[in-house]
Amino acid sequence: MGAQWKAKGKELAANARGKLFGRLAKDIMVAARSGADPASNSRLRLVVEQARKVSMPKETLDRAIKKGAGLTGEAVHFEHVIYEGFAPHQVPVMVECLTDNLKRTAPEMRVLFRNGQLGMSGSVAWDFDHVGMIEAEPAAAGADAELAAIEAGAQDFEPGEEDGSTLFLTDPSDLDLVSKALPANGFTVLSAKLGYKAKNPIDPASLDPAHLEEVEAFLAAIDANDDVQNVFVGLAG
Repeated sequence: MGAQWKAKGKELAANARGKLFGRLAKDIMVAARSGADPASNSRLRLVVEQARKVSMPKETLDRAIKKGAGLTGEAVHFEHVIYEGFAPHQVPVMVECLTDNLKRTAPEMRVLFRNGQLGMSGSVAWDFDHVGMIEAEPAAAGADAELAAIEAGAQDFEPGEEDGSTLFLTDPSDLDLVSKALPANGFTVLSAKLGYKAKNPIDPASLDPAHLEEVEAFLAAIDANDDVQNVFVGLAG
């Protein structure tokens, strides 16, 4: 959770999949502003690869690229905005949004943060590192994450809890370079993005179980908002 919060529970899978496609489509449209060819647009290439790995329909993917690149005649404008504050019980959180209407998003965020505390810009960011985040899985048995991190140029890595994946952390400027190097070092890249990692994450075990449930409910409500792309929270694990 120190890297990025993810919804839990199999019953959320269907809704989460639809929301994932929606978020990826936004990322694709934003990246395609710099060109519709993934071969010459590294940011677009990374998002397209992620979309293909989660089986986004080709028509949806192609439409998002064309729309973002201005090839459909439709005006597309998303603003990137980050809301900082605290979940219940003073757990720091950063909420990354892509919105086409700040007048809608801002009041919605204020309402969602009523159970926590919405802060000013910089009020929480100081306690997070801006990093590249690459989720990858071993391409074959015996792949060594530590060796792969060193060889690919990652700054650090965190083993996955259950699914066998590894989170490789990079300098923001090295995200594409490390993503390209990992396959040669035994790992298949599942996703690659810029994000925020808590410097001093709180151990969930230190929270009362009822308090932890309140934090999870708060995060789930934030994550369900259509304008939210990513939720980064200061919890360990």
